[in-house]
Amino acid sequence: MTQFNTVVIGGGVAGLVTALTHQGRGEDVLVLEAGPAWGGVVRGAEMGGIRLDVGAEAFAVRNDVVAELARELGLDTLDPNPVGSWLQLPERAVPAPKLGVLGIPGDLDAAEVGEALGPDALERARQDLDAPMDRWTEATRTGAAVTLGELVADRLGEDVLATLVAPVVSGVHSADPHQLEVRAVAPGLLDAAVEMGSLARAVAAQRSRRPGAAVASVVGGMNTLTQALAERVLGRLNTAVTALERHGTGWVVHTNAESFDAAQIVIATDGPTAWRLLAPVSDGALDPGDAPEQGAGVALVTLILDHPELDAHPRGTGILVAPTVEPEQIGAKAMTHISAKWSWVREALPAGRHALRLSYGRVTDDPASGAPGYASTDADLLRLATRDVYRLTGTEPGSGVVVDHHIQRWRAALPVASPEHRRRVSDMRDWARTQRDVDIVGAWLAGTGLAAVIADIRD
Repeated sequence: MTQFNTVVIGGGVAGLVTALTHQGRGEDVLVLEAGPAWGGVVRGAEMGGIRLDVGAEAFAVRNDVVAELARELGLDTLDPNPVGSWLQLPERAVPAPKLGVLGIPGDLDAAEVGEALGPDALERARQDLDAPMDRWTEATRTGAAVTLGELVADRLGEDVLATLVAPVVSGVHSADPHQLEVRAVAPGLLDAAVEMGSLARAVAAQRSRRPGAAVASVVGGMNTLTQALAERVLGRLNTAVTALERHGTGWVVHTNAESFDAAQIVIATDGPTAWRLLAPVSDGALDPGDAPEQGAGVALVTLILDHPELDAHPRGTGILVAPTVEPEQIGAKAMTHISAKWSWVREALPAGRHALRLSYGRVTDDPASGAPGYASTDADLLRLATRDVYRLTGTEPGSGVVVDHHIQRWRAALPVASPEHRRRVSDMRDWARTQRDVDIVGAWLAGTGLAAVIADIRD
């Protein structure tokens, strides 16, 4: 059997960055990826004469780790078009507040906040500035689980939750705010709110530390990051790990092709796969029946349209759809106007041609609900996207021509950061700390987004 210092199981960005990090220490490293392509959700596809992202298309700039990695790999980063995004409400579309965190407004005096909420809901939101913080002070003292939904509803009101926060959370995390643990999706926000006596003031303080856009990307698309990483590490595609076996002071990694000796292993897969591989070798510390759930999955439809009317960017860089909008009206949960958002895409396309991406499904969807998403057929998804793109941009149906499209499904891409999920992550990390030759990385542990994943690896 071939022997390596480290075998990394999983060839998403987490696995590739981990391999590069271990290589930098002088180790022999092998990356094993069960699928046919590197990068996990950071992947691209050719359409309309250019290569576009079909998974993650940006990274959060709350820390510098992704930008630093891009620079190390010789890639250039760029900010999005500052025109901003919109929100689709049941009866209207409105500009989204620019100063916010996950849709939570940091400036209650901003005109777009008042326009979206109306006077009564805005008056309720202003109570946050003076209301006692006793409940949340106690939660920070005890470490009790707190969901984003309950925090926002208590401090700012149900209207802020439904109108501003739910559309953003649905688009970013593909989930309901009441299912997300606030410490997982907005680190430090609860503590800051307690300290400042206001959730809105805490949001404003967090944003003031990093003014400007909350996200950035890479020239050529985030998939170029995957390509650059894959070129620098030794790896094998279509090589699924079937079992792990303790052997002396190391491991035997069994795959569908051959077995490898490893002094140490790094699990860089999704949560269900990590649990399946590690539970049998955990001496009972990890119950196989306690594995994270797979989730309902999501589907992304990218359209390339000849549609000069979109040159005006009628919905800015895109639009997030409130969950209260009926699927019969609009089936998508979000739409990104890619060529309006990223200058390199706009420059690569002919005049009057646009790239837009629509998202369908939430990982928390009931598969029996019939809501459009992961399980929808390609024909249904294309039909819905072609309908929804006009409704979301406010343009005349059929006024553009679809010249190309791409449909991408993701199943385990977005972990639901619920209090129960937080417990599972804690159990897995606690067990891994007792193992000198096992490490575990990835979004299901660190949280959604490259900024969280890479920071977790490099800390």
